[in-house]
Amino acid sequence: MPADTNPNGDVFGGWLMCQVDLAASGVASQRAKDRVVTVAADSMTFLRPVQVGDEGLVHAALARAGRTLMRIEVEAWRRVRQSADHEKVMEAAFTFVALDDEGRPRELPSPSASL
Repeated sequence: MPADTNPNGDVFGGWLMCQVDLAASGVASQRAKDRVVTVAADSMTFLRPVQVGDEGLVHAALARAGRTLMRIEVEAWRRVRQSADHEKVMEAAFTFVALDDEGRPRELPSPSASL
């Protein structure tokens, strides 16, 4: 939306960061099968500007899982509405920790564990 842009009409990087963090948290919570929080934005590279009206696609994937921590890598892509071409606009990596009911780190379930 226009309120999320700078004077040049580019979407604020902070807004895009929020969207990719949301996508990453979905992957992390699915792996943890419970509550997770972002503990670090390990890397973030803005490759191209995003304009109001562009359609966005975010892809997030689990890159690594330890005892309590997960690294999620994310790419954001844009498609100009009048085009079929897509271009990568951002790459990022986040670290999440699985939490118990008291908000303390907890071990991740085995990858094959079900809900």
